[in-house]
Amino acid sequence: MVREKGFSLIELLIVVAIILIIAAIAIPNLLRSRIAANEASAVSVIRAITTAEHAYSTAYPDIGYTCSLSSLGPPPTGQSVASTGADILDPVISAGVKSGYSFGLSSCTGAPVVSGYQSSAAPVNVGGSGQRAFCSDSSGIIQYHSNI
Repeated sequence: MVREKGFSLIELLIVVAIILIIAAIAIPNLLRSRIAANEASAVSVIRAITTAEHAYSTAYPDIGYTCSLSSLGPPPTGQSVASTGADILDPVISAGVKSGYSFGLSSCTGAPVVSGYQSSAAPVNVGGSGQRAFCSDSSGIIQYHSNI
C-alpha cells in the first residue's frame, strides 16, 4: 500500500482552529494598545497646543490667545508669517485631526485682548480610536473625560 505525502483534512482543520484561537486572544490586545497609543498622542497634541497658544500670546500681545488652530499653523501659501498663520504649530495638528482624534479651540474670553481659551480633543470613533476626551485651558492643566 502506497501512502501519499501531505496533510489530512483533520490535521489542517486543527491547525486552522489553533490559529483562530491565537487570533481571538491577540486582536483585542492589539486594539487596546492602539487606543492607548491614540490617547497618548492626543495628550501630547493638547500639550503642544497649550505651548503654541502661550507662544502666540507672547508673539502677538495685542491679540492675546487665538481661537483658531489654523492661526497657530503655517501661513497660507505665498504669505509671510502673521497672526493668521503664525507657523508655531505643525500643519497636521492645525488641520484639526490626528491619530483618530479631532482637536479644537473654544471658550475664548476677553476683549479686545483674548485672555483665555479651551483646547479639546475628542475621539473620532469612541471605542475604536479612543475611550477618553481631553481638554486644557490657559492654565495648562490637562483634564480628561471618560466617554464610556
